[in-house]
Amino acid sequence: MVGFLRAFAAASAVPAAAAAAYTLFPSSAPSFSKLRFPLPDSFLSAAASSTSGRAPNAVPPMATAAATADLSAADDKQRDSALPELTTEFMVDMKCEGCVTAVKNKLQTLEGIKNIEVDLSNQVVRVLGSLPVKTMLDALHQTGRDARLIGQGNPNDFLVSAAVAEFKGPVVFGVVRLAQVNMELARVEATFSGLSPGKHGWSINQFGDLTRGAESTGNVYNPPDHLSDKPLGDLGTLEAGENGEAHFSGPKEKLRVVDLIGRSIALYATEDRSDPGIAAAVIARSAGVGENYKKLCTCDGVTIWESS
Repeated sequence: MVGFLRAFAAASAVPAAAAAAYTLFPSSAPSFSKLRFPLPDSFLSAAASSTSGRAPNAVPPMATAAATADLSAADDKQRDSALPELTTEFMVDMKCEGCVTAVKNKLQTLEGIKNIEVDLSNQVVRVLGSLPVKTMLDALHQTGRDARLIGQGNPNDFLVSAAVAEFKGPVVFGVVRLAQVNMELARVEATFSGLSPGKHGWSINQFGDLTRGAESTGNVYNPPDHLSDKPLGDLGTLEAGENGEAHFSGPKEKLRVVDLIGRSIALYATEDRSDPGIAAAVIARSAGVGENYKKLCTCDGVTIWESS
């Protein structure tokens, strides 16, 4: 009788543990179903250990927290690496070969960098890779040198290879950069501050009319040949943290930068864009690689290192 009870208990533990694992990580859970990337090995191993070495309902909270942290870190890393490769050009305050070596050594530690070229005479660093501009700029600043983005994309391949929209306050500040990778693909990168914490809808809108802010920019941009239920200019959702900052970097299929000049990017208070909008900025042409080596603005005499 005792042997029978032990066998019955052992057999019951397997489906119970499987049920506990499903409760923690259901395949249809909303928070994970939206992820575009597979779960990392550390996440899966944490789930496996929780079901094999413990009672069915005794998964420790720390294991769940660690798994979630691993997932978040892996998701951020993969989001960066998912960007298509593009040539990006920076002006960096370099004065000698030692500066060149320091800059190259720092950039070479970043995953996603394919090639680095340095022109010391013009103080220019040209990088081919799949990392966001912010990641590369942060690395350059960590060498103790001033650095500025001066160009993206190859202007020899496209009429307009890059564009920018600048949000200059008084509440929301930020910049959105768009760069053409090929005729069917563009890169979109954005950094914002001054947002209320939570999710915000954002989109490329038809017009660059800012007389009434985002409200006068028209509907979401959608060219006639774009046969999809979702407008081409729908950029999805930004999520601002408690500090009011939001960052985005990702590819956008079918987007042609040349068709966006003079239109606008609008930000909304709500995720579904049901409000009039909280900020907007006109999309303007930006320099491509090799098009902007000037260090002094002729209009006000401000050097590139003094500009904000």
